[in-house]
Formats: sequence, structure tokens, C-alpha cells
Amino acid sequence: MDIKQLKFLIALDQTRHFGQAAALCHVTQPTLSMRLRNLEDELELTLVERGQRFEGFTEAGERILAWARTLMAAHDGLNAEAASCRGQVVGSLRLGTVPLASFNPMALLLPLRQSHPGLQFQLSSLSSEQIIDGLSRNQLDLGICYLDQVDTRYFEAIELGVTTMGLLHDTRHFPLNGPLHWEDLAGLPLGLPSKAMHYRQSLDLSLRSRGLEPRAVLESDSTFQLVQAVGCGLCCAVMPLDFGLQALGEHLQILPLEDASIRSQVGLLLRRSAPRSAIAEQCFAQAQKLFGA
Repeated sequence: MDIKQLKFLIALDQTRHFGQAAALCHVTQPTLSMRLRNLEDELELTLVERGQRFEGFTEAGERILAWARTLMAAHDGLNAEAASCRGQVVGSLRLGTVPLASFNPMALLLPLRQSHPGLQFQLSSLSSEQIIDGLSRNQLDLGICYLDQVDTRYFEAIELGVTTMGLLHDTRHFPLNGPLHWEDLAGLPLGLPSKAMHYRQSLDLSLRSRGLEPRAVLESDSTFQLVQAVGCGLCCAVMPLDFGLQALGEHLQILPLEDASIRSQVGLLLRRSAPRSAIAEQCFAQAQKLFGA
């Protein structure tokens, strides 16, 4: 067994496709398939359900996959620790972030990159629950999520502020002036995040408390698709302020909504328990200097 076999297994889980997993690992598909069969022979287990294409992992495969992730995280952490001993911060920072909040993750990534040119980033858009789980399983190094669901016995946290809301619109299609009130949304076609998202639940609560029913013409769990819909004039969207959305188009404008915020703070999390990578600890320490009280 070697590290490359574990990388191949994890890549297959990420892509759910043999050819794409091989491309991700910069090998041919026959090479990837052969190395995975060698791993199965060594473990005396069938890990992958095979037909004409990838059909999933066996129960044993799912259990081995969890260990493979842990071993890869330890391998990456070892390399990062060695670099740290040499006075360097190199490698990949795995950061999970909620998709809608009044904190632009680029405000963290840009200064980190400027301080550490050898640093790379893996940025995942996840729910708060997924971020907490990913940190607990050592699948993420840091997470940006809502703090109302966080047990601070297990995580260090830096508060990044409360999420405030505004109405994103394209001035060519909806020439609006602000500031706006919730009641001003009643007659507008709206693009809304999916109902399972924390941000949408807070938004619905604000609307219902005022006896308002939104006129949703589009629901999506993709911020990009909501911005696309706004840009083409299909709708307006209630989005976080200070999220950098106006920079995505010259005609995009976001107007503040009176008394519109999510009560829960957004924060940056680092798990307290070992193993913690040197990259995670050093980036968290720099974030404390940037955003800590």
C-alpha cells in the first residue's frame, strides 16, 4: 500500500468517475484501475462496485475510504509541519465556507497568499453542519460558518460579524432607490436560496414575522445562478451586504434593507483537538491578527 493508491481512492470518491479520477491524478485510466485493484488484493476486500462504469463503493470501501482520508490528511500535515520547521508555509489550506454571509472569504485568502506565496487553497461551499463535520473528521483545516451551531469546547472561533442583507438588482431592469423596507419586496420577482439553507430560513422568518409572502420566481442553492438570474432581469435577490457581489457586473447594485440581518454571528473555526496541521494553525493565527478583537 502506498500514498498514491489512497490518492486514487479519494479522487474516485470526489469525481465518481474512473476517467475523471485518473485525469485528476495525472495518470491513465488503466493505471488508476490497476492500482486500485492492487489495493483491493492487498486488503483482501472489494472496495469499488464496478459495472460498465463506476457504480459506488462497497460498505467495506466506504470504511476504508474514511481511513484513507485520515491518512492523507496526516501525510499532508506531516509535509506542512516539515515546511514549518524550515520557516515556510507551503501546501494546501482546506477551507469550507457557508455560501451566503456578510464576509467575503477573499478578505482572508488574499492576505494569506500575500504573506505566504507558496500557499494554495481548496475552497468548498458547504452548510454549517457540513463544515463542523468536516473539521471534526479532519477533512477541513478551517471553516467559516454560523456560530449558533458550534460547541466552543471543541473549536476555537474568531467572530467575523453579523450578516446584514440587501436587495441585489440590475439597474437596467429594476431602477430602484434605497434604502428599502421589507414591504418594498412584496411586488418584486425574487430569486431565493434553497429552503434547506440557513440563510433562507432566516430570510423566511424575517418575511413571515411581517406577514409577507415572497414572490419567488427562482430557488437555487447556487449563488452564481442567483446572480445570473439577477443580471438577465429575471428577478432581484436578497443577498448579504459586503459580500463583493456588486463587483461582478457594472449594472449590479445592492441596496440595504432596513432591519435585515441574521442574528447568528459568522465565525472562523479551528478544531481544538490534534492532529492540527501547521498550515491551519498558522493561518488561524494570522486571521486572529486580521480580524480578532
